[in-house]
Amino acid sequence: MNKEEIYQATLSNLKSKIASLKVILEDSFGAAASNDAKSSAGDKHETGVAMAHLEQEKITKQVNELLLQQELLLKINPSISHSKIGIGSLVKTNKGWFYFSIGLGAIEIANETVFAINPKAPLGQLLVGKTVNESVKFNGATTEILQIL
Repeated sequence: MNKEEIYQATLSNLKSKIASLKVILEDSFGAAASNDAKSSAGDKHETGVAMAHLEQEKITKQVNELLLQQELLLKINPSISHSKIGIGSLVKTNKGWFYFSIGLGAIEIANETVFAINPKAPLGQLLVGKTVNESVKFNGATTEILQIL
């Protein structure tokens, strides 16, 4: 497993999510402007306009959260090897591969699934600071650390 590939795939997936949300946001701004024009022309759809604005705020918040995650991800140097699990570690366990970076979920690379998790997530908190051959119990199951990159 190549950590640089995982890093680039994580960054690419994150950028894709940001771009998708920005397209939705731009579309919603166009729809809201159209509704605003109708409303000022006497059309009584204030509720629809208000709901469109709420949706825009929600999407804007999601974009801003993803941009913060991107900022955190860009601070990771994927060429650094780790002896203990921490931010930037790629970890093989008996449950699969985990990339300690941002909470992005499953990423498919070369027919393997890697889970990009935040070190502050419940499982992440248990694993941070651990070394090879250590294990933790999470949700009644034991997770054994086999390799740290």
